[in-house]
Amino acid sequence: MKENDKLKPFTATDQNGDKFDISEFLGKKPLVIYFYPKDFTPGCTKEACSFRDRYEDFQELGAEVIGISGDNESSHKRFAKKYNLPFTLLSDKNGQLRKLFGVKKNLLGLLSGRETFIFDADGKLVLRFNSLNAEPHIRKALKTLKQLQND
Repeated sequence: MKENDKLKPFTATDQNGDKFDISEFLGKKPLVIYFYPKDFTPGCTKEACSFRDRYEDFQELGAEVIGISGDNESSHKRFAKKYNLPFTLLSDKNGQLRKLFGVKKNLLGLLSGRETFIFDADGKLVLRFNSLNAEPHIRKALKTLKQLQND
């Protein structure tokens, strides 16, 4: 997936075991979709908690945050509960969403990649950011959403 590409509709299962359909958001609001390696690991916990701590800022900018990893629904549910995460976590056990987005493995192919995708309200990709370091993802996402609002 490259900048200016349109987000293709997809469904997945969220942390509550419910079917999540991205089509409900397409054309309605900007989306921040971030892929992370694994629930409860230090970097991923830091990233999720940073998105949680700034979630209100994302909401004020009209955006929805969605986290995706290969963990199952029950792991996501425990992760969301333990860290009070207010956003949707999607299970990508079979790797289909990573494939759809083109997220590659990192660290000699051992770890799933950490990438953030920002889509405008029309579902057009405006930023794709890849870094194993969790910290810059939130900052770059907020900056991009603010620029979208000013355009």
